[in-house]
Amino acid sequence: MSTVLSIRALSAGYGGRHILDGVELAVSAGEIATVIGHNGAGKSTLLRAIFNLVPWRSGQIELRGEDVTALPSERLLAAGIAYVPQHRSVFPRLTIEENLRMGGYQVRDAQLLRERTQGVLELFPILSSRRSQLAGALSGGEQRMLEIARTLITDPQLIMLDEPSIGLAPRMVDAVFSTVQRLRDQGKAVLMVEQNVRKALSISDRGCVMELGAVRLQDRATDLIDDERVARLYLGKR
Repeated sequence: MSTVLSIRALSAGYGGRHILDGVELAVSAGEIATVIGHNGAGKSTLLRAIFNLVPWRSGQIELRGEDVTALPSERLLAAGIAYVPQHRSVFPRLTIEENLRMGGYQVRDAQLLRERTQGVLELFPILSSRRSQLAGALSGGEQRMLEIARTLITDPQLIMLDEPSIGLAPRMVDAVFSTVQRLRDQGKAVLMVEQNVRKALSISDRGCVMELGAVRLQDRATDLIDDERVARLYLGKR
């Protein structure tokens, strides 16, 4: 598998507070890498720092071998990095189809935008059948699906998801994770932060444990599930 994202010695923080401390991480095409850790470990800050949303950073971020560390968020999106934040980000007074088109505001070719919008709707039957419905009328899980679908309009190489299952009913959690697996199967690189550790690791290729702002342990996701220390600290086993 080819490396899509490569992070070297990434440190970051807010207002003089040091949160990330020399993070080293890589994600390949066709791979789901899930970051786990306790609250305050720096997981969400990691995604925000990659997307240049943190005021202070040092280190290097490469996308397919090109240094993108200094690029603003809009140019990172154009370069192939998509970010779905933890909090809902749909446009509630626009329809599902309009939300998708808003996700493609950087796509200048109108025909290409229509084709990508149609292609994404075909991938998400739950959205396609309600394409004219206002996004604000969707359930939390359906809005999360729309957010993920919207990122695909730009045809990203890397998709970063921050707590995609938070606050969702179990049925919608399964649907969201199935969607994440489909992204991986399409060859996308997926970097996910997730509180539902067991469920997330069960669909992931690799797991990364963050503690005190650094990645302290990386391994195959299935091996992390069986790791005694991980099971005790993050899976609730005694």
